[in-house]
Amino acid sequence: MTLLERYIAVRKRTEDICEPLETEDYVVQPVADVSPPKWHLGHTTWFFETFILKNHYKVYQEFNPDYNYVFNSYYETLGARVIRTDRGNLSRPTVMNVYSYRKYVDEAMVKLIECGCSKELQDLIELGFNHEEQHQELLYTDIKYILGHNPLFPAYKKNLFENIENSSPGGFIIIDEGIYETGYTGDGFCFDNELGRHKVYLPQYQIAKNLVTNGEYIEFIEAGGYNDFRLWHAEGLDWIKKNQVQSPLYWHFIDGTWHYYSLQGLSVVKPDGILNHISFYEAAAYAAWKEMRLPTEFEWEAAAKHFEWGSRWEWTESAYLPYPGFKKAPGAIGEYNGKFMVNQKVLRGASEVTSSQHSRITYRNFFHPHLRWQYTGIRLAQ
Repeated sequence: MTLLERYIAVRKRTEDICEPLETEDYVVQPVADVSPPKWHLGHTTWFFETFILKNHYKVYQEFNPDYNYVFNSYYETLGARVIRTDRGNLSRPTVMNVYSYRKYVDEAMVKLIECGCSKELQDLIELGFNHEEQHQELLYTDIKYILGHNPLFPAYKKNLFENIENSSPGGFIIIDEGIYETGYTGDGFCFDNELGRHKVYLPQYQIAKNLVTNGEYIEFIEAGGYNDFRLWHAEGLDWIKKNQVQSPLYWHFIDGTWHYYSLQGLSVVKPDGILNHISFYEAAAYAAWKEMRLPTEFEWEAAAKHFEWGSRWEWTESAYLPYPGFKKAPGAIGEYNGKFMVNQKVLRGASEVTSSQHSRITYRNFFHPHLRWQYTGIRLAQ
């Protein structure tokens, strides 16, 4: 696929994700971590305009100077911006205006690419692709949160299938003691937080072949797991008490039966389905209840070739920290990953809404331990 073909495909996929939405769905922000779909459409466009067109296409004229304030996410280098919690207050620009913005920037990007790009510019455009693909996953999960917290539980699409099951027999894999290499290697794209391939020593351990299922987690609930303080980190216990958490996100106990909101609407929880939308706190408590633990990200990577992965982001025990030799890129691009390497946990794997381009063993996702609106699951280790 040429650079131009890839650009067109990436941009089209974002709009395809939004196609089932009603206009009102584009502007909702139920909580701070969920951005309105309209904002994602504008922000991914702003990325190409700000980092590529303004700096590398001399004839380019900015679409609207106010959009830097509206669609800048967290780049301090690039000036003031709407704070994250206020993105849902933006009735203007309208959805129609944002789509006009996308069309305007796309036309300019096509002309720029057709003129030919240096290796440096191609790499920057590739970063733009991967940035937008990250937001495509966020679009799915944010749309699910928006619709899943509507009291009518409207379906996003009726023909989607979220009830993924484990396809192989259970049990544990024994990984021998030894020195293993971790981190990205190869000639393709990766994010800077994957670089710095290095050796780690791992004692012998066992890791589950399969992810925890809904039925297995129901056993934890019915055993009083949410009320047993011995299983929880102190912060986790505070979190479940403050937020009155007694089940995974999107679960509802209706007439004696657990129901689950998926992008298809509300349905009965299937016991064999793979559990998801779990916080790190819940994952760690469940592991403690099973008298096991979560794997470190290094254990996960060393073992990943031995089990199936990719249907859920999997919580690890590892803090999100830089690999040896990590360096931030100069300028605003340097704010992409490094500034978030504190107070977060690493997730490995992928999910059913992750771009195929991002489903690689070395990909490091990261979130605060209380968050669970992503497709997060549990793999046990011991």
